[in-house]
Amino acid sequence: MGLCLAVACAPTLKASPGGNLSSVGSDTMHQVMQLWGDEFKRHFPQVNFQLQSSGSSTAPVALIEGTAALGHMSRAMRQSELQQFEQRFGYPPTAIPVAIDLLAVYVHPDNPLTHISLAQLDAVFSINRRCGGTGDIQQWGQLGLTGRWQQRYINLFSRNSVSGTYGFFKQHVLCNGDIKPRTNQLAGSSAMLRAISQSVTGIGYSGIGYATSGVKVLALAANGEDAVAPTLDNALSGRYPLARQLYIYVNLEPGKRLAANEQAFLTLVLSAKGQQLVQADGFLPLPVELIQHWQQQLGLASELALP
Repeated sequence: MGLCLAVACAPTLKASPGGNLSSVGSDTMHQVMQLWGDEFKRHFPQVNFQLQSSGSSTAPVALIEGTAALGHMSRAMRQSELQQFEQRFGYPPTAIPVAIDLLAVYVHPDNPLTHISLAQLDAVFSINRRCGGTGDIQQWGQLGLTGRWQQRYINLFSRNSVSGTYGFFKQHVLCNGDIKPRTNQLAGSSAMLRAISQSVTGIGYSGIGYATSGVKVLALAANGEDAVAPTLDNALSGRYPLARQLYIYVNLEPGKRLAANEQAFLTLVLSAKGQQLVQADGFLPLPVELIQHWQQQLGLASELALP
């Protein structure tokens, strides 16, 4: 009898996985992809799983060039990326949601600030203030802090432009405005949070899964709304304004089925075990209805029956 990754057993794969399986893409998703990869290799040791996570912008290139079968991205593909893919293959890539992330705003633990609005964030980070900021914000006193904090300048930290997290922040917080030139741009989420933990006047953003004791998470307010914390309840209720889906993109020709390696990996990701690993890494699992939709769409079993 096979070992199943959910409550009831399901049919086995139509073909056995083997050879190589590579994924290229998001730094934000590196840890959860590693967890999925380790679980996958535990059951399919004959597959050489390779993972590269330099930023979401590297995923479309890898899929187009055929250097990766999976492209993990913390944002949806841009129109230009979709067009390049379609020009190459004649059909669009398939974007499979695999988890939910909350983009959180971080400051140093000694910072007395507890919350911030989207408009204030726009004024802090952008030179254009397209999202409603009324004036440039450069000092903590402009956010309501007093005493020795009032005249302190805000030290800005951001992901670099290849990052899907940067793209999401630029679109949803800056309304595609330009980030201030003095912003410190870092290649990885861990590096950003480490920098904020070492900068008492620092502020930055990253997925909630990267929160550590060395930083403080701010409650966030949509314009005109009360500030809410980045929690599961606030995400599912729609109250937290910076919730996003995380994706794995594949090159799936219409009318065809996934290759055995991809089929097995995505079955694991969308299984009960796969979604438990999502939570273990600090992300939020997908709603059951969405999982079932994609299992049906891709012809996947509800769980993976393993030999």
